[in-house]
Amino acid sequence: MNQPRVIEIHPDAPAKPAVGAVCNGCGVCCLTEPCPLGMLLSRRLKGACTALQWDGARYVCGVLTTQPSGWRGWWVKRWIAAGKGCDCSLEVAGKP
Repeated sequence: MNQPRVIEIHPDAPAKPAVGAVCNGCGVCCLTEPCPLGMLLSRRLKGACTALQWDGARYVCGVLTTQPSGWRGWWVKRWIAAGKGCDCSLEVAGKP
């Protein structure tokens, strides 16, 4: 049986969507482990991605905010699977 993991999520972050639903910036996936691009940038396989940023209402990929268009933006979107829907199957427990 897997032990529960504790990650710190901003209190105003939106609730995690269902798997396959549109990403809403809840941050659960990137706070748990980085995507392939985040692994390169964060130099880690587990734990929060260092590129993850809180914009005041949701979590966003800091790399995507600096490469919004052109082929670099396309490459970043592909690596972080932007527009593919939520692929994080973790269950989030309620606040204590």
